[in-house]
Amino acid sequence: MDLRALKTFQLIVQHGSFIRAAEEMNYAQSTVTMQMQKLESELGVQLMERGRTIKLTEAGRLLYGQSLSIMRDMEQLEEDIAGLQKGSAGHVRIGVTEPTASFRLPELIKWFLDLYPRVRVSIEFGNTPHLSGRLLAGELDFALCSAPEVGSGLYFEPLFREEFVALIPAGHLLSAKPLLTPVDFKDHRLLITAASCPYRQKLEAAIQESGGTRPDTMEIGSMTALKYYVLSGLGIALVPRITVEPAPEGTVIRELGGTLVDMVFGLLTRSSGHFAGSAAGRLIHYLRDELGEGLPGSLPGD
Repeated sequence: MDLRALKTFQLIVQHGSFIRAAEEMNYAQSTVTMQMQKLESELGVQLMERGRTIKLTEAGRLLYGQSLSIMRDMEQLEEDIAGLQKGSAGHVRIGVTEPTASFRLPELIKWFLDLYPRVRVSIEFGNTPHLSGRLLAGELDFALCSAPEVGSGLYFEPLFREEFVALIPAGHLLSAKPLLTPVDFKDHRLLITAASCPYRQKLEAAIQESGGTRPDTMEIGSMTALKYYVLSGLGIALVPRITVEPAPEGTVIRELGGTLVDMVFGLLTRSSGHFAGSAAGRLIHYLRDELGEGLPGSLPGD
């Protein structure tokens, strides 16, 4: 069905005149007549009884009622497609690790959606290996996380450093030291995240490099939950500073030395420059501006 003919049919009904419809569509009256004849031929029914006044047949009344929603949907579709082309509309699927997901992203997403209200954003939480797999499968547009494993085939752009500190129960033996290094954790229970967590892997490597023995550990599945287990006196934890400032009552923060000070986080995508002109590209550009600290280097994962 010709949508232009359908629009012309609507105008004929609204104005009650072929001439007025032709003027509004900037058509010759003969063109309008031919459109209506073709429309009736395609549908196999008479739509209008022509005379001094135009009267709709039952089929015409049915078509007119249905055509209003059809044209609204088409106009919305055209507007949405134009928005996609301009990057002001669309659906962006993001993967995010903690603590960025809970402590940095909510307010940034709100600001972005205030600027682009026709963009829809879905956010998936996970660790870097999980999000890398989702990206490779095409199930995410990009991720905010730590660097992937070498050879992942993904493209990593560093944005900022996540600074870590030690969170210790008040009165703990280590609370008397202003600066802690890996060897200080010997003989103390260390609360750690899951084995797949990149920071836990970095922590274990740093302890091994320092010549220290593996400390007593207790695995806690959520990085953001660690502070509550410290508060309960179950041990000490190395946590992102952003998650514990100010320190929860009953705990103290101590600085870390050696190689335990920070970890780089950034944008993970399937390729560099893949989203030019899209809503995902606009969001990536926005996050670069808000989170970027001018860290050197963009790292292809292959």
